[in-house]
Amino acid sequence: MSTNLVGRVLEETPQQEEILVDDSLKPKRESDRTVGSVPYMFMWIGDGVNLGNMTLGASLIAAGVATLNVLQTFVAAIIAIGIISVIFALNDRFGYRTGIPYVVQLRMSFGIKGSVISSFLRGIPAIVWYGFQSWVGATALNEIVKVLSGGAFDSIPICFIVLQGVQIVLSLYGFHAIKWVETLASVVIMLALVYVFGLLLNSHSAAITDVWVNAKGTWGLPFFAFIMVFLGNYAAIFLSAADYSRELKTGISDKKRSALYFVPIVIAYGFVLTIGAMMAAATGISNPVKAFAVIVDNPYITVGVSAFIVIGAIAVNMVANIVPPAYVISLVTKLKYKASVVVTGLLALCSFPWVLVQDSSAKGLNMFILIYSAFLGPIVAILLVEYYILRKQKVDTAELYRQDGAFKGYNPSAILAMLIGAGAAFLLVDIGWIIGFVTAGLSYLLLSKFAFKGSAFKKGTIFE
Repeated sequence: MSTNLVGRVLEETPQQEEILVDDSLKPKRESDRTVGSVPYMFMWIGDGVNLGNMTLGASLIAAGVATLNVLQTFVAAIIAIGIISVIFALNDRFGYRTGIPYVVQLRMSFGIKGSVISSFLRGIPAIVWYGFQSWVGATALNEIVKVLSGGAFDSIPICFIVLQGVQIVLSLYGFHAIKWVETLASVVIMLALVYVFGLLLNSHSAAITDVWVNAKGTWGLPFFAFIMVFLGNYAAIFLSAADYSRELKTGISDKKRSALYFVPIVIAYGFVLTIGAMMAAATGISNPVKAFAVIVDNPYITVGVSAFIVIGAIAVNMVANIVPPAYVISLVTKLKYKASVVVTGLLALCSFPWVLVQDSSAKGLNMFILIYSAFLGPIVAILLVEYYILRKQKVDTAELYRQDGAFKGYNPSAILAMLIGAGAAFLLVDIGWIIGFVTAGLSYLLLSKFAFKGSAFKKGTIFE
């Protein structure tokens, strides 16, 4: 288990050569892994009940017309959630067994230098999502202050800066803060959403039925495109599954960990997508915060619901959008973890999140997801092929930390396979994730076998 690995990395190797990583990137000791099964599940519920997922549901309705009807939406969502859970469970195993984070896991396939490129491809989307979630949260915070001040205050940019400052401070406390924020947020937000769901059914059922439930929809390319959008929304998270599983207590079986992903994602993701689509059908507004204000039409209830939205924005950022890019920044710049989370928060301020979603349409968010997931599908395919097929789940993980060890430099097969996969994905971007995933996985397997005969990355694989 990870205890032996930690001993090797932290005790033996420093006597031989310097390990140029921050302590936060070294393997987690078993004694430091304090997140149990229940808090872990609540963490994913808290991550799922966010305005980004709600906006994806709202994106099904554009200019009063539904792309998919309610049945097609649910079928697309359950297919996506099933795939998400399987890949999560497969890709989290390396981090769970070793305590190693994603940015170090990448070295196994891409090499120490090559992993920098693939790390950025995970970190940049997370920073943009961080900014987007904060902007949506700031919109809700502005609604609160506007009501409480009697309309005297109305400035989303100021609320954006304030909320970002709060999140930076919270993120300095690491996963200990995340665990408690997520547990609180998941319970509170789900209760608020049940209230909103009931309100929509009671007051807007006719409009929802007309626009969404009875829509003709399609089982064609747009149906599969939405599966890819749903998948792409989680692509960055399950790619860096090791960042989360390394915090989970040891002794949990692979099957149980699979359930720890599937159950909360079904509960949270499915419910929030539904409410997003219902609100867009009822109001014609794709921005969930503004749609809430129209549906509720009560300043005091608006304050309460908006408060839950703010908590939700903080909750999802704490899980999905702060830790992974902070690890990337720490790896590249050699900054300490706390300094890295501050830099991450400041970069999110500059991400122009208001461009992704307009009142009338959330298509910009969908396109953003499809574009970045075209790169992330190939990366996760390469990691899975590497670990399960080429190395048969046997990796000398201490070598991942040695600058002149077996994984030094870059692996041309992995980089080329990633580019081939991404290129194929852009041929049909609407279903680019699955195209890139399959193409990159096959390309990497073939390149590892037939190309670059003298590559040191063949050592320890079935092609050695």
